[in-house]
Amino acid sequence: MTLKAAIFDLDGVIVDTVPLHFKAWQSMFSEYGKSFTFEDYKQKVDGIPRLAGCRAVLTDVSEDVIKEASDKKQGYYEEQLKQEGVTVYDTTIKLIKEILSAGIKTAVVSSSKNCPLILEKTNIADLFEVRLSGHDIVKGKPDPQIFLMAAQKLNVEPKDCIVFEDAVLGVEAGKRAGMKCVGIDRDKKPHLLKEADIVVEDLSELDLAKLQTISKK
Repeated sequence: MTLKAAIFDLDGVIVDTVPLHFKAWQSMFSEYGKSFTFEDYKQKVDGIPRLAGCRAVLTDVSEDVIKEASDKKQGYYEEQLKQEGVTVYDTTIKLIKEILSAGIKTAVVSSSKNCPLILEKTNIADLFEVRLSGHDIVKGKPDPQIFLMAAQKLNVEPKDCIVFEDAVLGVEAGKRAGMKCVGIDRDKKPHLLKEADIVVEDLSELDLAKLQTISKK
C-alpha cells in the first residue's frame, strides 16, 4: 500500500479523556449494583457507542433502563469535563502535523457523540479534513463502518489508510476495514492490542518514515 491517509481515534489517542470516561462509567454502573474495573472499561466499553457499552455490562435489564443508564453516564461525563477539562497529547499533535506536511490526508473519528464538543474545546478541528462521531454512524466498533466512511469521505482506498487506536475493539475495527493499524498502549498491556500491526506506548516513538515502513508491510 501507499500511505495516503491517517485516521485517528479521538479518546485515548489525541486527547486524554479516558480517566473522565472511566469515572463516569464507574459512577453510573455503581447505581445499578455493578462493579466496574479499568479492565472492564478497556474490554467492554472503550471505543464503542454509549448504548452498546451499557448493554455490554447491564445484560439483564430492559432497553428503557439502558437508555436511562446511558443518559446518566453522559451527565457524569459532562460534569467531569467541565470540572477537569481535557488534556491533549502533544506528541500526537506533532505527528499529525508531520503527516499533514507530507501531503497525507487526516481524519479524526470517534464512536462518541462528544467528539464535536471535544474538538471545539481543544481547538484542533482544523487539523482534520474529515471529522466523524457517533452522530454519523449506526454501527459501532468492532464494525468497521466509521473507518470505511472516513476513507470514503477522504476519497482514499482503505488499503492506503493507517488507523491509530488505543482500544481493543477499535483495533479490530481498523483491521476489519482492511487498514494498517497502530495500537497505542498507554496502560502497559500490549497483549490487548496484539492484532495491531505495531504497538507503541506513545506516538513519540513513530515518525513519518516509520509509518511508511509499516504501510508497506
